[in-house]
Amino acid sequence: MKPFIIYSLFAPAALMAQERPNILYIMTDQQTATAMSCAGNEEVHTPNMDRLAQRGVRFSNAYCSMPLSGPSRSSMFTGYTPGQVGLTENGTPMPDSIRTRTLGTLLEESGYECAYAGKWHAHTNSLPAKEAFGFENLHGHNDFGLAEACVAFLRRNSEQPFFLVASFDNPHNICEYARHQNPPYASFEEPALEDCPGLPANFAVNPYDADALAFERRQNHRLYPTVTFTPDDWRRYRNAYYRLIEAVDKEIGKILDEVDKQGLWENTVVIFTSDHGDGCGAHQWNQKTALYEEVVNVPFIVCLPSGKNAGKVLPQFINNGEDLMPSVCDWAEVEVPSGRQGVSFREVAEEGDTAKAHRPYVVTETFFGETAGTLGWMVRTPYYKYVLYDTGKNREQLYDMRTDRGEMRNLAVEEKYSTIVREHRALLDEWMRCHPSAATHFKEKYIPKD
Repeated sequence: MKPFIIYSLFAPAALMAQERPNILYIMTDQQTATAMSCAGNEEVHTPNMDRLAQRGVRFSNAYCSMPLSGPSRSSMFTGYTPGQVGLTENGTPMPDSIRTRTLGTLLEESGYECAYAGKWHAHTNSLPAKEAFGFENLHGHNDFGLAEACVAFLRRNSEQPFFLVASFDNPHNICEYARHQNPPYASFEEPALEDCPGLPANFAVNPYDADALAFERRQNHRLYPTVTFTPDDWRRYRNAYYRLIEAVDKEIGKILDEVDKQGLWENTVVIFTSDHGDGCGAHQWNQKTALYEEVVNVPFIVCLPSGKNAGKVLPQFINNGEDLMPSVCDWAEVEVPSGRQGVSFREVAEEGDTAKAHRPYVVTETFFGETAGTLGWMVRTPYYKYVLYDTGKNREQLYDMRTDRGEMRNLAVEEKYSTIVREHRALLDEWMRCHPSAATHFKEKYIPKD
């Protein structure tokens, strides 16, 4: 009888471990959503990101929680927005109250083998120890050897389901390039100017753009060395950016090749994204932190087991920070801790229906902590994008995302759009009430009165 009793007690857990999918989370750093050939960009060739899009569901309206590496990543692994837990600047340690309830610890406790390779940056660049936040530290912050470390992990053939994070630094090396420094994790030859990409259609600065952005840009030459860039300089910048994306795409291919070899697609969910984007010359902006579409709209692809809904493109809103924890927990059959307000995208991905109701809107917050301290918020709805900064002229903006995704005509200055502006102010007010923070405490001061 004892063997039977032991089997009865433990068989369900063993069976659950076998049935739950593996989860592979691949992340780049500072990649805008349109910087993939599968998104229609002819200036860059990304065969491995395209492989993922061909096998999976690509979300065209995915946004980061905050367009800065540390806050964005902290949001992914804690399930909170950065402002809620005070993680709005790079280098800010995670509060002790949530360190043991992060995504890695949740899955490790549920029987997943959790491993992390590459850039962590929540808050240290690499995971702080060999075992940290529920993860085995496979490889530190360095793109060289990262893919190989992931391949070696996949070859262990554990009986447990795995949660593997492959977190690359590039195309973040564009920051070094802009400063005329040596890119640490990639190399490429710079072509003749005529072989560089042209300028984006929204290269000009919108005449009714928020002047807080121009002010912030003047505060820090290290972050914004592009103030004196000529159009030719920007063309070279755009070329370097796309070559760095091609470099990281090649590394991603090494991991996908191993997934192919082992036939892991049949029971593995693969999620690909980036922590935030880059201005890439739009509005003559480099770096991140601003709420321009190029900066906050990120690539997001979900490959389901057995290639379900392969090749579909969905318009539903994703917050790739606070929505990651509930989604991964959904697949892993793990209860999400209280206080998290993200929305699982599992059902949307698995149904593959463009008309399925999901988030009615998504919000991205920002904080220029390294310069003058400007605060800002973006509210993205099906037709419009509303942006509010806390200070300065033209701090309120509205763009029609159907006709002006390049954000060249600020509708907030036109009276006929005043009703739509008020509707978006109300949505931002609602979001701020649901996501209390040191900044949202002053919402009555920041949100213009109707």
